[in-house]
Amino acid sequence: MVTFFGFFYVCFLISHIYLIREYTYGKFFVWLVFICAFGCDTGAYFSGMLFGKRKLIPELSPKKTVEGAVGGVITATVVAVVYGICIERYFKLENVNTTILCLITGIAGSVLSQIGDLAASSVKRFVNLKDYGNLIPGHGGILDRFDSVLLTAPVVYYIMLFLIEVL
Repeated sequence: MVTFFGFFYVCFLISHIYLIREYTYGKFFVWLVFICAFGCDTGAYFSGMLFGKRKLIPELSPKKTVEGAVGGVITATVVAVVYGICIERYFKLENVNTTILCLITGIAGSVLSQIGDLAASSVKRFVNLKDYGNLIPGHGGILDRFDSVLLTAPVVYYIMLFLIEVL
């Protein structure tokens, strides 16, 4: 069971980055995975530092705050929309409303990136670990840095798949 979970958790979820890249205009939209995940992480960190008062889920991640979570979603969404506007302005993709696609993806992707981060934290708490490794100073291991990307990639892929057809 653990082997299946490890395979699914890392390989299957991260493979969506490849699927995004291979899709129509994927070379533009693959960056949304990282914009959502890292934009949310960065926005949550600074928002939580500046405004954080109420703990989000202290049992899983004692430093995360509600204000940080909201700030992360707002930051990632704004950065995603700016990215969408830039794509629309400079590359003129046919039959794709990139601003709307990036807005919806920014909101959903940033929320799921936080859920991915909290899911990884719950696994670490369950097995009594602080970090998954020590490869990246101050961040832990690779999985500590990319835990939010793992759930964001499928969300971006399926939103992109649906919205490119609809918009």
